[in-house]
Amino acid sequence: PGSVSAAVQEYLRHLGLQDFPCGLGSWVRVWGGTAVGHGTGLPLPRLSPRLQNKSCLNACRSTQAEPAGLEEAVPPGEETPEALLELLRDQHSPWALPPDCSPQDRLLREVAVLAPELLRGSRVFQVVKSLRILDKGVEEVDEGLLRFQHLEELILSANHISRVTSAHLPRTLKVLELCCNAVGDLQDLCARPPPELQHLGLGYNRLCGPSQEKHLTVDFWPNLVSLDLSFNSLTDLLRLVSQLSTLQNLRILVLQGNPLALTPTYRGFLVDSLPKLSILDDIHIWPDERQQFHGLARQPELIRSEARVVVSVGEMKGLPDPKAFQQLKVGSEGPVITYSYCVTYEF
Repeated sequence: PGSVSAAVQEYLRHLGLQDFPCGLGSWVRVWGGTAVGHGTGLPLPRLSPRLQNKSCLNACRSTQAEPAGLEEAVPPGEETPEALLELLRDQHSPWALPPDCSPQDRLLREVAVLAPELLRGSRVFQVVKSLRILDKGVEEVDEGLLRFQHLEELILSANHISRVTSAHLPRTLKVLELCCNAVGDLQDLCARPPPELQHLGLGYNRLCGPSQEKHLTVDFWPNLVSLDLSFNSLTDLLRLVSQLSTLQNLRILVLQGNPLALTPTYRGFLVDSLPKLSILDDIHIWPDERQQFHGLARQPELIRSEARVVVSVGEMKGLPDPKAFQQLKVGSEGPVITYSYCVTYEF
């Protein structure tokens, strides 16, 4: 529990790749506990929905070769591949996947009907190229991920991951999404990161500078095209830009929600400092905007590291009336109670 491997097993169980209407062999109807349409008369256990896997019958059938050029016709009562696929695709079918499932989920189930031998045992790990595990309570990215030798996309958003060991990530990864987790340090992730990674999503985590900026250079991410660092606690804009400028393939950058985004020259400085950037904070950078901010990168003195905030408290309720304390005379033997209050502002 709490590991990616456990979540993967639950994911595969949910897909039901070995259960009707998927699984090995075709399926035949069962009436009264006997398989119909094969001429074997073998008694078989009744299954809900009154269907039985034909593969168990094949083991008892003769291995006599079929005449050349002849194909075995579908016996009466046996489900055709087309009928089984219809059960998967019809949104009103009890075996249909939810509408928000990924295209790969649908593809895997259809493969389990048409060519189930491709998904037997560990073979399923060779087929999967995209893995989406969202909001499943995952805390650990364990080495079980290495079984996916051709994995290109890994989405682990909305979990409880605080650290990612790069040695547990398949080297074939091109997309790694860790949005809405508890990642506060990139050192383990950058020890041996996937060399072909093109998108890294770290939005809504706990990254805070200045120690993290050093991990965002071309030495770790030579092919990075898209980077999401939104809604963290990054504060040093100058240092961050100096590191990001080494990413020659970077075209999409999201930094909104960080304290450094509050500086007055934030967008203009980034636009001029990263000339190959195409999209910043989900807003396209047009040529006229780039021309407008031309030269701003050479004026770092315009970037202020401090800001002044004035907070006015309009009304406070539930506090004792100060006038009651003013009525006490100096030297009075009556008890005096002092109240202290602390107001904290979090930005």
